[in-house]
Amino acid sequence: MRTNFCILSSASLLITLALAIFLSPNWYVLFAIVLGLTILGYYDMFQTRHTIMRNYPVVGRLRYLLEDLRPKMYQYFIESDIDGRPFNRVDRSTVYQRAKGVRDTIPFGTQLDLYAEGYEWICHSIAPKPFETLDHDPRFLIGNKDCKHPYSASILNISAMSFGAISGNAVEALNAGAKIGNFAHNTGEGGLSDYHLKHGGDLIWQIGTAYFGCRDEEGKFNPELFAEKAKHPHVKMIELKISQGAKPGHGGILPAEKNSEEIARIRHIKPHTRVNSPPYHSAFNSPIEMVEFIQKLRDLSGGKPVGFKLCIGYKSEFISICQAMLDLDIYPDYIAVDGGEGGTGAAPPEFSNYVGAPLIDGLDFVHNILNGLDIRKHIKLIASGKITSAFHVARAIALGADGCYQARGMKMALGCIQALLCNTNKCPTGITTQDPRLTIGLVPEDKKVRVANYHEKTIKNFVELLGATGLDEAKNLTRSHIYRRVSLNAMITYEELFPSIKAGTMLNEEAIPAKYKSDFAQANKNRWGIHPIAV
Repeated sequence: MRTNFCILSSASLLITLALAIFLSPNWYVLFAIVLGLTILGYYDMFQTRHTIMRNYPVVGRLRYLLEDLRPKMYQYFIESDIDGRPFNRVDRSTVYQRAKGVRDTIPFGTQLDLYAEGYEWICHSIAPKPFETLDHDPRFLIGNKDCKHPYSASILNISAMSFGAISGNAVEALNAGAKIGNFAHNTGEGGLSDYHLKHGGDLIWQIGTAYFGCRDEEGKFNPELFAEKAKHPHVKMIELKISQGAKPGHGGILPAEKNSEEIARIRHIKPHTRVNSPPYHSAFNSPIEMVEFIQKLRDLSGGKPVGFKLCIGYKSEFISICQAMLDLDIYPDYIAVDGGEGGTGAAPPEFSNYVGAPLIDGLDFVHNILNGLDIRKHIKLIASGKITSAFHVARAIALGADGCYQARGMKMALGCIQALLCNTNKCPTGITTQDPRLTIGLVPEDKKVRVANYHEKTIKNFVELLGATGLDEAKNLTRSHIYRRVSLNAMITYEELFPSIKAGTMLNEEAIPAKYKSDFAQANKNRWGIHPIAV
């Protein structure tokens, strides 16, 4: 690291110079080599574009050598996407290329197996729409009848990543990038930090089960503190986190050794103490109370849009929430549907791998229930879960989403190299660490441009995809536009795979599709959980 390099290079220069003076002039050759490497190392430490080189002078350059060799060495190294479709180095490289503003085209055509089961594609038209005639900044308006300050959101925004989970420099770079690109930045449940507010980017303030940033000394929700912060002009929306795809139904622990004075101040907790994030909310105990709490948050914020985020578990519980909405005539302004493929550095593998519905299934279900109960018109949908390309955005919108969250791609835009050290506090790129020796490598002034570049070019590619389908508005994408191969000689549309539900059909008990009947029978707006089906 930087300090070690300074010590080692200084010692090497002194030793080789002494050898050259007192033993033999031939040692001047080695002295010159060491001097050259020292100059190179100091250049690496003071340049701002490459985090790895800043944190690991000279040796960090090996990473870029391997990156140049990657097309030859990584050709057959792929990892599985959540739906079984190959997700290879091309998808990851595209993020880096777009963020850095370099060419993102690929040679020799597709590198995916088009005949593999699970391969997906979008339909194109013989009469595509010219890119120049389309809206280059597609957005959607969030805010229903009870909202006083609707928010015009980009169709692609930064997903929840808390300060504490990621570094202050990373938060700054993300928020500053959001400011440049005019898109939103979700704070995550770790509180509203100075780093979120410094650059003026639009914020979605997420409130979790520990109510960090708006809690009293006992860890309960503090309405006065919430109201004070929610009215900050940079806070555009409020998000109540019910569960996240990476670890639904699982709480968290902030160890005493990680609970610094700064984190404690931001989260309104006592420093150097162990703090639990429970797996459930203490502010409400039933679907009815949850919907009432959403209205309370909206009122306390001065009428800003309020939504909630969840990963689908028991379908009957989501139906219970929707029934509570109908009963109270209160609706969230949006719902963020997270998929079980969501990432974190703080979950047991069983929760990451085996708990929570995948995004596609969860999004299909949520959109269908909202439509079937005729309340979709009040609520916007945001999709979150391993969305890393413009095609993934188009697929989510075709399934029913209005827009998307993205965490993985945004971290790659910051310089993430997938070192898989997120949970160790040793992230070499200074993103998922609080170690100042590593965070110094991430320079917000440089990385904010990469975040903005990546967003801009991904949106551009989405608009180009939209034009290729012959459509001029994202809202016109349907499930019939997306195909999936289900065998070597069979392919079906998403409409066949996930049949749509007509608005209002589920208001008639007799018209509820058979696959949802037991879920409706088990739903109870007055309490959580699975309930006996009446015979």
